[in-house]
Amino acid sequence: MYHYYIFHKPAGCITALRDENNPTILDYLGSLDMERLRPVGRLDLDTEGLLVLTDDGAYNQQMTHPDMGIEKEYFFWALGSFTDEKRKILQCGAKLPGKNPSPARPAKVTILKECLLGDIHDFITGKKREHILKNRPETPVFSGYITVTEGRKHEVKRLLKSVSCCCVYLKRVRMGNVVLPGDLELGKVREFTP
Repeated sequence: MYHYYIFHKPAGCITALRDENNPTILDYLGSLDMERLRPVGRLDLDTEGLLVLTDDGAYNQQMTHPDMGIEKEYFFWALGSFTDEKRKILQCGAKLPGKNPSPARPAKVTILKECLLGDIHDFITGKKREHILKNRPETPVFSGYITVTEGRKHEVKRLLKSVSCCCVYLKRVRMGNVVLPGDLELGKVREFTP
């Protein structure tokens, strides 16, 4: 019988079993039998939110393979402003910046709120917090949800960068039909049935 878990990964935690410099998911999941469990995809060091763990290899492959088109939805805060033109670029498949620029699959974007960076200080963590808040508190920011289907490295951050915006907070809230429970505390895990 296979096992499936939802982990509410905190920022600053590596999606790995070993790391010399940062806490890993194993530091939070010590009570689970990690001999066979593997993360379904990855989240960046500074990204928090939904991380699924399972010992079901077929399920893992189905949820992560780009050809399956499984939606991954994220809540974000980004520096800059968002326009209808930028929305169209992302919805049509923006060109991802990087060493080998390539087009991404279309992304869905819903904008929630616009304000100033100083108003969202609770969302910014880590080394960049003091620098950003000290030097740029009046910078415009916006929040929203973005849904992608590929799961490429730093995909959401690179998509936002492609439209001249900089992601300062990112949280995965959904993978396919698996939703991060609102009552699951940061750093905690819960078993579920897909």
